[in-house]
Amino acid sequence: MNFLAHALLAKGGSDDFLFGNLIADGVKGSDLGAWSDDVANGIRHHRRVDATVDIHPEVLAARARAPGGGRRFAGVALDMVWDHFLARDLEDDAIIERTYRVLGRRHAPARLGGMVPAMLAQDWLRGYADFEFTCKALAGLGRRLSGPNRLEELVPWLKEDYTAMEDAFHRLWPDISARLSR
Repeated sequence: MNFLAHALLAKGGSDDFLFGNLIADGVKGSDLGAWSDDVANGIRHHRRVDATVDIHPEVLAARARAPGGGRRFAGVALDMVWDHFLARDLEDDAIIERTYRVLGRRHAPARLGGMVPAMLAQDWLRGYADFEFTCKALAGLGRRLSGPNRLEELVPWLKEDYTAMEDAFHRLWPDISARLSR
């Protein structure tokens, strides 16, 4: 799952818990002693969500449809596509406002330090509602990785498999939400 999904799954917790969920990808290791209890619990929750999603049958089936050379990166692409479906169908964007407020008041870990200000300034979470925006964001993320842009190479697959991914998402999200919402 990506930022919007993690925010929605954490929305019932405190702002510290939400912050932990949002920054978890920028925090390495299991020693979370530098963080408050709520932030550390948010980081753990994020990791539990990712672990559950990564082995979910809908995700495994979608990843198996990815082109051979892109399967290693398919999980990242799917995370962003899941956020696309969430943003597209979101009826109340209060969680987006809360997410931006929480992220805007604190410093993200160095690994996310350049990305978070861009996300806030360019309104990525609402932008994900537009599939072309999501594809461009995925390609942009791929440019920040070393080597060939494997994420950009997955964009044609995402477009071709869009309907199947949407169907998978409509089975995935209710299951994940029921098990992992706070």
